[in-house]
Amino acid sequence: MLAFWIRALLSGIMIAAVSTVARRYPAGGALIASLPLVSVLGMIWLWHDRPDSENMAAHAEATFWYVLPSLPMFLLIPALLRRGMDFWAALLAGCVLTILAYLLTTLIAARFGVRL
Repeated sequence: MLAFWIRALLSGIMIAAVSTVARRYPAGGALIASLPLVSVLGMIWLWHDRPDSENMAAHAEATFWYVLPSLPMFLLIPALLRRGMDFWAALLAGCVLTILAYLLTTLIAARFGVRL
């Protein structure tokens, strides 16, 4: 249980750093948020819990394929905000787009033999 709280604390610190930096430097906060820190920490914790090379390779590869469909959200949200849409509505639209893109990616990947 201690490991869970350590992981939660580290994750919370990363989120706090992003929001704190972004208040003054939006691009700086975005840079920190764009770093694959969560993925790297997740891989470290997964390796600690289950040091299995094939499992880690499958995890890292799936992470790559799931990052791609999340990217359009970061174009849709600012476009909607700049057109006057409410933040919460723009965020919801971005999340819905991402979910749809995840589903589409999973279907397309399966046709090419990629298991996600």
